[in-house]
Amino acid sequence: MKLKNYCLTSMFLLVSITVFAQYGMQKKADKLFNTFAFADATEVYTRLIDKDFNTDYATRQLADTYAFMRNPDSAVVYYQKAVEQANVPIEYYYNYAQALRGVKDYKGYRQWMREYKDKGGIINEAQLASDKDFLKSVVNAKQSYFLTDVKFNSEFSDFGAVEHNGNIYFTSARDKGALTKHVYGWNKEPFLDIYVTEKGTNDSLVNHKSKLKGDINSVFHDGPITITKDGKTIYFSRNDFNKNVLGKNTEGITNLKIYRATLTDGKWKNLEELSFSDSSYSTGHPALNSDETKLYFASDRPGGFGGSDIYYANINADGSLGEPINAGEIVNTNKNEKFPFVNSEDVLFFSSDGHQGLGLMDVFATVYSKDKTITNVANLGVPVNSSKDDFSFFLNEDGLSGYFASNREGGVGSDDIYAFDKTPQLKIAGKLTDSETNLPIENATITLLDTDGNTIAFVETDSDGNYDINIDRDTDYKLQVNKDGYIEDSRDTTSKNVDKNVSTITEDFVLNKIQEPKPTVEPYPIVELAPIYFDFDKSTIRDQDTDELNRIVDLMLNTYPEMAIEIESHTDSRGPAEYNKRLSVKRAKSTYNYLVEHGVNKERILSFKGLGEEQLVNQCDGSIKCSNAQHELNRRTQFIVSKIK
Repeated sequence: MKLKNYCLTSMFLLVSITVFAQYGMQKKADKLFNTFAFADATEVYTRLIDKDFNTDYATRQLADTYAFMRNPDSAVVYYQKAVEQANVPIEYYYNYAQALRGVKDYKGYRQWMREYKDKGGIINEAQLASDKDFLKSVVNAKQSYFLTDVKFNSEFSDFGAVEHNGNIYFTSARDKGALTKHVYGWNKEPFLDIYVTEKGTNDSLVNHKSKLKGDINSVFHDGPITITKDGKTIYFSRNDFNKNVLGKNTEGITNLKIYRATLTDGKWKNLEELSFSDSSYSTGHPALNSDETKLYFASDRPGGFGGSDIYYANINADGSLGEPINAGEIVNTNKNEKFPFVNSEDVLFFSSDGHQGLGLMDVFATVYSKDKTITNVANLGVPVNSSKDDFSFFLNEDGLSGYFASNREGGVGSDDIYAFDKTPQLKIAGKLTDSETNLPIENATITLLDTDGNTIAFVETDSDGNYDINIDRDTDYKLQVNKDGYIEDSRDTTSKNVDKNVSTITEDFVLNKIQEPKPTVEPYPIVELAPIYFDFDKSTIRDQDTDELNRIVDLMLNTYPEMAIEIESHTDSRGPAEYNKRLSVKRAKSTYNYLVEHGVNKERILSFKGLGEEQLVNQCDGSIKCSNAQHELNRRTQFIVSKIK
């Protein structure tokens, strides 16, 4: 018996661990997708599909992932599966059409564009005729980024915003409140300085007092910056000006260099010029990779592909830097690539006027293969990019928010900072509590179903009774809650008309415990031997039924030593009849085993059989709605006395 209980416990733990592992795997895949680590995301989404966990969602994500990797052959396979799903968002008809065009299936492309249009999609025929880049079409099929207000822009140039520990560092030509204004002759604006402000600060509070403290800001251009995770080291661009000496090249032009400083007593000090900077060409726009072992930057140094290129240099353990390495011809063109940024997954973003874009300078992301080789670049599309210059892109670690700068129309100054939010993954989350004790219920199963009752995904509540499940937007669902010893609960829920900024729909449940029914004379064959009951879809003996079984053992061993019995087991009406018949046989067998293991002679149990759902004790045959307590009356084993003496 102990071994049996141990095996059952082990199986339960294995199922729980598997469920949590699969849901954790889905969260991992979504994070990789949001942070542009598409090659890694494909592997995780594929495993989710193999495990049949939230398959529809994983299939759509996998299709989009292959599209971003510019792999239309694989994208077609999964977009085809996506459009076969019920209630699939209509942009997947569009994306499928674009992928078909990417593999030169123009007949299929036209068919699915008609499907998209028939479903209410809007088609720009002229743009489709001229746009041969299927990825660009997919990216612009729906708006992924949404702009939010930045309250500290000025009438002058503002750009280079990065967020660190609740502060926003940015570069600006403003000089509000300063007694002396140094004006840059090129555009008649003040020289650039580096500022820092708390996130959410109003514009009126960001003035000359918000400049970085210490030796970083000079009388010439300073910024933009990148800062280490510990906040103690900063790399920044500056005109070739150090120790009050202004450097110039042979033509008398002062170029950019990159400097490094450290934080000491709240001020930035110990400035040093990086070893690969040179007065004869510009080196600027520093950016650190995720583990701070590489420094990316832009430079028009000799030996590049033309204009300014993106380079990187290894940062050695002692802080010294290696020789610059060009990021390669997939990233760099014969024009200008500037403002590199590297996110938490080491995906490189940059601005360029050499790659195909929407206007002047656009923001691009690199696309990597599984071996981390750059295979292509992707335009981030609108509204990040416009017909004007869009640059200095920054993405927070969540992959859902950040900043960029643009000189597009409608801004406050010449260059303005724009904050953006990517539409977050929507999830249903909640907590389960006991109606009597108000305590959390752990290891309850939450099942997500579609409107036809098909299971989409399921999770189990944690030790605090909490759960969450990723869902699609604009979709109806049903939630079903099950926990041994509690009455089953369910409810309809929807993600339709939910604001794009909302990331969580809350659905809490309060469960009622099952009240044990009192034994009655009818319809049981005899009063002396009461029935025992089973949990839904289970054949194991419950702890609360061992008292009755032990009483039967005592009667047969001590009171009626010649008594013989028959065992009949039953199920409720839920589930297929053939399955219920097999389940009832298992219940009869487990009852038989219990009595024999506790001393009853096998010959005194004349038969044990399962009758499935054939002999219900009430009207719960599926034609009416019944509570779990009513269904439980049918999940029983009865004992029929065939011989007393």
